[in-house]
Amino acid sequence: MVPTGKAPIGGDGGCERLEKALRDCHKRLPEGPARRSGCWHLNRSFAECLVATVCPNEAEAVRTLCSSGGTALKRSQCEEAKFSFSLCLSSLQL
Repeated sequence: MVPTGKAPIGGDGGCERLEKALRDCHKRLPEGPARRSGCWHLNRSFAECLVATVCPNEAEAVRTLCSSGGTALKRSQCEEAKFSFSLCLSSLQL
């Protein structure tokens, strides 16, 4: 679901173009399955952009450490990175 307000929520973090594209997609396609499938990639990209903007180090650690199975050590580091990422996101909730 895209916010209906006119003010961008992407801020100055570089997500503005994705937000505009997602808003345009929501305007173009009627609510329902067509919109969900048609705007899915933009929704995901915008969400990833926002998350990487507010928790850049934690997002990068998860991306790097959790990209493949690897050793037991890497899996453990991945779990720690996901926990740190979760804490970062939780600290931003209202």
